[in-house]
Amino acid sequence: MTRPHCANSMLVVCHLVGNLWEVGGGGPTLVRIIADRVGHTGYVLATDIDASWTKEAESETVTVRNHDVAFDPAPDDKFDLVHARLVLVHVKEREQALQNMISSLKPGGRRVIEDADPALQPLSCIDAYGPEQELANKVRQGFRALLSDRGADISFGRKLPHLFRAAGIEDITAEGYFPVKMPECIQLEISTIQMIRDDLLNNDIASYEEIEQHLGNVRSGVLDLSQPPMISVRGRKPQ
Repeated sequence: MTRPHCANSMLVVCHLVGNLWEVGGGGPTLVRIIADRVGHTGYVLATDIDASWTKEAESETVTVRNHDVAFDPAPDDKFDLVHARLVLVHVKEREQALQNMISSLKPGGRRVIEDADPALQPLSCIDAYGPEQELANKVRQGFRALLSDRGADISFGRKLPHLFRAAGIEDITAEGYFPVKMPECIQLEISTIQMIRDDLLNNDIASYEEIEQHLGNVRSGVLDLSQPPMISVRGRKPQ
């Protein structure tokens, strides 16, 4: 789901840069938007552990590459901007990944990291006034437990400002945001549940009937769905 104000805060910076490294590119949509903002005089490197989802965005100014930001050497290029969204929360070697990003920045280059903090607001429905909302929260809490068991830091987003500062980044600004009811939340919830359905069943988090009931509730629009808070942090490498 795209959050317009945080996405725009990064894209405004794109007008000021030549070379950009998009870490964890995911699908092609955001990479294409970034490439349009950078223009023909700029260059975008989009990387992911599995970059096959991003390949559609490849062009004269966009290079797509398989790359593990924690374990693989940082790209040889030096970038005006490094951006990562919803990446580091899932990476166990987060500090190494952050250092790799910094090492790829030009002096004066900017880093923008946007990551989730599910522990900051753990509910799917913050107003749990009925059984449908309680079921949604049960599923969300089970999903959070799965993330933790797999090494995700579900309180990572809040740590970004001090990690930037510890790394010597200057001019740090940060903001937090989470939606309470937006149309995009519905499709994101459906996609997430379908992706983790087997995990929910195999770990006895929810039964088949509960999963189907929850998906039906989501599609019917009776839930005021929220998503985990996102912390967006920006800063500049010293000259």
